[in-house]
Amino acid sequence: MRRVELKVSCRSQGDHTIMSVTGEIDVYTAPRLQGALAEALAGEDPVRIVVDMCGVGFCDSTGLSVLLAAQRRAREGGGGLELAGPRPAIRKVLQLTGLQTVLTVRDDIATTGAATIGAAGEGAAGEGAALDDPAAMAGQ
Repeated sequence: MRRVELKVSCRSQGDHTIMSVTGEIDVYTAPRLQGALAEALAGEDPVRIVVDMCGVGFCDSTGLSVLLAAQRRAREGGGGLELAGPRPAIRKVLQLTGLQTVLTVRDDIATTGAATIGAAGEGAAGEGAALDDPAAMAGQ
C-alpha cells in the first residue's frame, strides 16, 4: 500500500488565513486537514479562511465533509471559508455533487476576498459564483 502525504501550511494575509494544502485528501489524510482547520477556527474572533487547493490532486467524500464542516463552523462564528484553485478533477466532483453552490470556490487566490483587501475594501469578491459561469467569475 502506498503512503500518501498531505501537507498543510498556514499564513496570514490581512484578516484572512491562507491555508495551502498539497497532496491527496482522503479518509487517511483528512484528519490532518481537519486538525489544521480546527486550529485556525479555535479563536473567539471571526475567521476568514482561504483553502488554497491548487496542490491537491484528489479529494474524496471524507475531505469534502471536512471542508463543509469547517465552512459551517466559520460561518457560525461570523467568518467564512473559500476554496481557491481546485484542479479540474476536484472541480468536477464539486459540480457533480452540487457543492459548488454550497462552498465558495474561486479560480485562484487572486480572486478571493483575501486578495481584494486594501483594493476595494474587505471581502470585495462575491460569494458562490458558479464554476461553469465565466461571466460570474470575471465580475469578481
